[in-house]
Amino acid sequence: MITTLLVANRGEIACRIFRTCADLGIATVAVHSDADRDALHARVADTAVRLPGATPADTYLRGDLVVKAAVDAGADAVHPGYGFLSENADFARAVLDAGLAWIGPPPEAIEAMASKTRAKELMGIAPLGEVTASDLPVLVKAAAGGGGRGMRVVRRLDELAAALEGARAEAASAFGDGEVFVEPYLESGRHVEVQILADTHGTVWPLGTRDCSLQRRHQKVIEEAPAPGLPDGLVKELYALAVRAARAVAYVGAGTVEFLVADGKPHFLEMNTRLQVEHPVTEAVFGIDLVAEQLRVAEGHALPLDPPPARGHAVEARLYAEDPAHDWAPQTGTLHRLAVPAGVRLDTGYTDGDEIGVHYDPMLAKVVAHAPTRAEALRKLAHALDRTTLHGPTTNRDLLVRSLRHQEFTTARMDTGFYDRHLPELTPPAPDPHAPLAAALADTHGRSRFGAWRNLPSQPQTKRYLMAGEEHEVHYRHTRGGLTADGVRIVHTDARLVVLDIDGVHRRFEVARYGDEIHVNNTALTALPRFPDAKAQLAPGSLLAPMPGTVVRVAEGLEVGSTVEAGRPLLWLEAMKMQHQITAPATGTLSELRVTVGQQVQPGSLLAVVQAPL
Repeated sequence: MITTLLVANRGEIACRIFRTCADLGIATVAVHSDADRDALHARVADTAVRLPGATPADTYLRGDLVVKAAVDAGADAVHPGYGFLSENADFARAVLDAGLAWIGPPPEAIEAMASKTRAKELMGIAPLGEVTASDLPVLVKAAAGGGGRGMRVVRRLDELAAALEGARAEAASAFGDGEVFVEPYLESGRHVEVQILADTHGTVWPLGTRDCSLQRRHQKVIEEAPAPGLPDGLVKELYALAVRAARAVAYVGAGTVEFLVADGKPHFLEMNTRLQVEHPVTEAVFGIDLVAEQLRVAEGHALPLDPPPARGHAVEARLYAEDPAHDWAPQTGTLHRLAVPAGVRLDTGYTDGDEIGVHYDPMLAKVVAHAPTRAEALRKLAHALDRTTLHGPTTNRDLLVRSLRHQEFTTARMDTGFYDRHLPELTPPAPDPHAPLAAALADTHGRSRFGAWRNLPSQPQTKRYLMAGEEHEVHYRHTRGGLTADGVRIVHTDARLVVLDIDGVHRRFEVARYGDEIHVNNTALTALPRFPDAKAQLAPGSLLAPMPGTVVRVAEGLEVGSTVEAGRPLLWLEAMKMQHQITAPATGTLSELRVTVGQQVQPGSLLAVVQAPL
């Protein structure tokens, strides 16, 4: 019987596992890096153990430190969550050798399936050897891990070497394993997977299908169960292949077998020997707690011969701190407020006031809706996200709402190329044009009409804001009858709420201020000084950091005075376990290089300047 469980992970998944432990009466132990010392998972656990350092390589990927933490804290079991060491057979063995229960499959099953190359061999699929032009396009893929890290699509042979190098570096940083392989890249298809659960008594449950086709950078964004519109015969084939894969390695516990379905045929991708990020949609449809089942299986309990019946439809959306309109650039900063309406499930590793840092995945939360039908589930989730209060860095929330309401998705005609086709139409800024006025009116609350303003009371007052990358100027007046603004009747104003009569309709604007950062409903603004600084201008050709991160590489031979061609990679930034190229904006001369390898930079930091010829 398990009494104390250490979760060898962080953030949302650690918090989610701790909730199940609380329900089952199991004490919990968290591990945390220095960067995570105040993180939610470290705060909610019964016990927390520090892993010195900040990067994954120094902390969450150090199996020896994690096992020692479990022993020192008196844990009798370890759950790996997903990512990090969850598919590391050596770590599983170290846990077992320390006399602890391992909440996962046997190390031998992990070895057989955690490497995508060996898994394909087991299923009779060979990776590509020598790549020729006739093989293109191909996909370079990390053998270990998941989450889209260590993956590159190659469409030209001269891009292959750089793709291999970049994928190896990214995989080594994220998983501690730089092995990569090459396979044919299918341009379109649906990403469909089967959840399995197996016990130590020979029972294997195929727990339905999931569709995870909406992806960016090969990482899932929206997932649902069951996968819509699949013929019964194809579903049975997917079940059979998933059970075959599980039995082939004597699998135990929860796992996922992933496929790409194209032209009505399933193409095996991999088997993930762990819990998946999207497991809540399966839990909702089957009415079970997969983490609780994992723990019971680890304690030796037998599963019933048949799984519970499925009911309804569930959809999950991943909220990321990222900017989809600017190459999905990850964002950092303070999450001032996150509040989701009742009626949906929220799994998160953050609470109000927490900092979103540069070291880990930018996922803030998962929001899950369950309803009797797919259409109802989509509507419910889109409605909840649309009304979620989210104050802080830029997120993908608007993209999620638009995706859930897009006709191609609502009619289940999507595939993995969805965002390649539709991203521009899904990412236009949608600021509320009345948000600047509401912010200005809220700011006047409590001010003296005569003591706080330079202008005469009878003259219009002016305020400037930055909204969606553009400056907005608003004007209003103080009169004997109160505040007035052209074209809008002011119904009510105080520091937190402004009500405007717009064409006969009363609209409410909730205003929250965090320094110069202002949120009006869910529109973000920055208060600007009344008079712009004429000196705050950058030289033409300046390259700014699009995100916070670490400079991990500078192009070989690059120095001030070098001639560079437009599009040439100059620098590589690593942020939140992904690498991003900084390329020359034009052909010219590198006149400034402000950074070195290992240096951390903030968004907007000047990295380099490329001076175009006169």
